[in-house]
Amino acid sequence: MKQRVERLRKKMAERNLEAFLISHPINRRYMTGFTGTSGVALLTKDEALFFTDFRYVIQAREQCPDWSIVRHEGDIFAEVAKVCKKLEVKQLAFEQDHLTYAEATQLGEILEKTGTVPESRLVEELRETKDPEELMIMKETAKIADKAFAQIVQEIRPGMKEKEVALRLEVIMRELGATSSSFDTIVASGWRSALPHGVASNKVIEKGDFVTMDFGAYYKGYASDITRTVFMGKPDPKQKEIYEIVLEANRRAIEGVRPGKTGRDIDAIARDYIREHGYGDCFGHGTGHGLGMEVHEEPRVSSKGDKPLAPGMVITIEPGIYLPDFGGVRIEDDLIVTESGYEKITGSPKELLMIR
Repeated sequence: MKQRVERLRKKMAERNLEAFLISHPINRRYMTGFTGTSGVALLTKDEALFFTDFRYVIQAREQCPDWSIVRHEGDIFAEVAKVCKKLEVKQLAFEQDHLTYAEATQLGEILEKTGTVPESRLVEELRETKDPEELMIMKETAKIADKAFAQIVQEIRPGMKEKEVALRLEVIMRELGATSSSFDTIVASGWRSALPHGVASNKVIEKGDFVTMDFGAYYKGYASDITRTVFMGKPDPKQKEIYEIVLEANRRAIEGVRPGKTGRDIDAIARDYIREHGYGDCFGHGTGHGLGMEVHEEPRVSSKGDKPLAPGMVITIEPGIYLPDFGGVRIEDDLIVTESGYEKITGSPKELLMIR
């Protein structure tokens, strides 16, 4: 955590920030290691202070060895204000994307002589590039998802409800060590597979259905995100056609990943291929996104993704084709951007799997 503190101090110096208050739970955990539910971190050039209440003091001392622990009795912002006054802080920057208007107003009122400065994405920018320890965890997280997929394809059968399959995936991931699923598991079959975010329903899976499963494990504070589409029985020619198009778009986009390329560049590879085959209007979302402590992070892998990829970034590649009243296909992998290209950390088979 010391290295992260120094990187943030450097970023603060670049923006001429005297002090910075970290309140967002994910950013707080990233900077301090604290996994509890209550607390804020205050960083200055010389001080690293973590504020929490009676319930978490012992936990904070164990998890945040690089931070001085301040126990607050009343309002946490009042304690922050007291410390700012003692340290003679003239302006306190805060995370404008994560404090509510009411909280920001309250903070400004309590600070009195210390002014407030809204800032955006200081910690998030640090989080975009993962360190070796983070990458190791993310590989483990991806393996949990892969193992869950290998097991669910042994169990899924016509007659099961989508919700049953989703529940089994989540139970399997827990049994494999995950804290939870990284988002609401998507299981969409038949016509519902044309819904990109078709969260599992009571629909019964039938023979002749595509079944799209989009899920991920949350493990040691990090998320995985994988999608596979399987077929119940034997696909007809059109079903096979759209599957093969999506699979090739996935492969081509992955092969295009390397440092210096932008998310827009990678998106165009998949999108152009799908468009060339007549299904451009049936692919309406981005090709991927950043992945880390949250399931959707920067950088974007879409037409809006103008940030160059850099080694240590983790992204998804997930093209799809969705035909209303017919069905859809999406295939998604997780990749680490390396010095020379990429490392794919999801390894589940992608060839069309026909479940008898």
